[in-house]
Amino acid sequence: MIITDTKYTNRLINENSPYLLQHAHNPVNWYPWGDEAFEKARNENKLMLVSIGYAACHWCHVMEHESFENEEVAALMNEHFVCIKVDREERPDIDQVYMDAVQLLTRRGGWPLNCFALPDGRPVYGGTYFPRGNWIEVLHSLHQVYINDYEKVVEQANAITEGLSDISPLLTTESPQDFNSAYIDQYLKGLSATFDLVEGGSKGAPKFPMPVVYEFLIRYYFQTKDKRVLDFVTLTLDKMALGGIYDHLGGGFARYSTDDRWFAPHFEKMLYDNAQLVSLYSKVFKITKNEHYKNTVIQTLQFIERELTSPEGAFFSSLDADSDGEEGKFYVWDGQEIDEVLGNRSDEFCRYYKVTEEGNWEPGKNILYLDEFLPKETEHLESKQLLLSERAKRIKPGLDSKILCSWNALMLEAYLDAYTAFNINDYYERALTCAAYLEQNNVESGKVWRVNQNGKQITGFLDDYAYLAKAFIRLFQISCNEKWLQTARSIADHAVAHFSDNETGMFFYTSDLNPPLAVRKHELHDNVTPASNSVMAGVLLQLGRYFEHESYRDRAVKMIKNVSESMIQYAWYHAGWAKVACDLAYPVLEVAISGSSAREKVLELESHFLPHLLICASPVESFLPLLENRFKPGETWLYVCENRSCKLPVTSTEAVLEYVISGYFAV
Repeated sequence: MIITDTKYTNRLINENSPYLLQHAHNPVNWYPWGDEAFEKARNENKLMLVSIGYAACHWCHVMEHESFENEEVAALMNEHFVCIKVDREERPDIDQVYMDAVQLLTRRGGWPLNCFALPDGRPVYGGTYFPRGNWIEVLHSLHQVYINDYEKVVEQANAITEGLSDISPLLTTESPQDFNSAYIDQYLKGLSATFDLVEGGSKGAPKFPMPVVYEFLIRYYFQTKDKRVLDFVTLTLDKMALGGIYDHLGGGFARYSTDDRWFAPHFEKMLYDNAQLVSLYSKVFKITKNEHYKNTVIQTLQFIERELTSPEGAFFSSLDADSDGEEGKFYVWDGQEIDEVLGNRSDEFCRYYKVTEEGNWEPGKNILYLDEFLPKETEHLESKQLLLSERAKRIKPGLDSKILCSWNALMLEAYLDAYTAFNINDYYERALTCAAYLEQNNVESGKVWRVNQNGKQITGFLDDYAYLAKAFIRLFQISCNEKWLQTARSIADHAVAHFSDNETGMFFYTSDLNPPLAVRKHELHDNVTPASNSVMAGVLLQLGRYFEHESYRDRAVKMIKNVSESMIQYAWYHAGWAKVACDLAYPVLEVAISGSSAREKVLELESHFLPHLLICASPVESFLPLLENRFKPGETWLYVCENRSCKLPVTSTEAVLEYVISGYFAV
């Protein structure tokens, strides 16, 4: 029997997470992660089920409907297990441990993630989605093994826990790795082996955007002027913006495409994807001046404003893939619907956007996509607006209204990157509003909260610290307000104090102030978001230069050396590290700007793609090492420096650009 009312209420009713609240009326006696659940498991000597997902997860909903809303299944779960629900976006630290355990056991992962554990939290068995019949079998089998062969279960838990400690070994080495152009070329060779030269992205399906890969590639292009690299980036950006993964009516990108040509999206929309893609398209616009990239950014930010912006000016987490119980229902069309809305304009629109009577995706269902960018006169803007208005009448996908620090930091940077590319002042104002929200709600004397919303506080993890410090450094560069740089430093210092792995020089994902889990993990691999350790290495390099603090730089260099061998071996998952390594392989120039027109000069420089510059500017007197004793009332001077050796000051950005773009490469 499937439960469709609220006759049951469990402890999740007191949580804030939309994902947890989705399960608050299941007949399963769910507990949130915490002492109460662990104490119950110990007192009753029961296995724990740690079930992990997120609000926009399609298969999480399927398993809930099939099993967790079923009274008979729930009775079995409640009788033999202590059942814990976890929102992976609130508690990625828990997700890391149990995801690694399931991958050790099954060689695959994903969500929903269902892992069984001893009352002390050590995992013993798990998997992802289970159809109801299989799930019932698993529940019966595990209970019987736990009752009849307890020692075997403990032995399994010990083996898995030991295996978890060995995942992602740190390749520390005493032999120094020279980070030079030859090393970066070697890295690119490994990375390019995965390139899909027809459709862009990596070969095969599914296709994930992976912005961190293209961030490295445009940095490499800047240093080498290898047009083949830029061509591959623009191929990928074109194919994504033309494909069904992009919402041609409302703007914004879905999380990935299920096929190998960016056509059929898995329809959930995540803040972190769209933030990074706004940054990426904005930066590539600076290189190419491609107006289609500008339009993609503008439309995506319109989507962010319309769908994912909170009343306070921060940003919500995601939109569900499902609406009205069906994946993609909000986004797809049949030809008759379009005919009714557009009338005699329908045929031309359907021809351009590949709509057929039979359906281009599933029978009768069409995903809008293009083969090529349309000229301005045939963009069908009015038709698209009519269809968007009609679509708004449908049942909307569920909104995950969590405000996550790390993802908001990515969005803060995205608005800054779009602002510098297109000089749209509203983008700068939105960045400032977001920064003020994060400073007020998520930072306390260097300590960072991942979530601080509606009375719920969750301690920050390393990505919250790293992403926020990076975003605040970027805001300092654009705003010329030194408080953001000092705040970034205090955040980094707190991370050094409480996240450090002193044995390796890396950072743990969790603070030493947090209650311990079964194992303490490092996040090392760049994926759909960059690894928190690679971002932290970049932050420390920047802070080392801004404050002439060698310990920051030395720590960053050690971190990169730790992964220098795995970077070459597993190139696709180390692009963030490779981007940071470019700052060691190629010269980085500091541009110090002091004077009342400093911010105007900064914006002139920032309209170009100059990833090798470290800009340090102030309209007032500053005691930062790069600016000290350089302020002259009524004047603005620009200094170009390398390794603390500066050229004679100039008053125009043109003179700086001539050197940092052309003269720099001749040196």
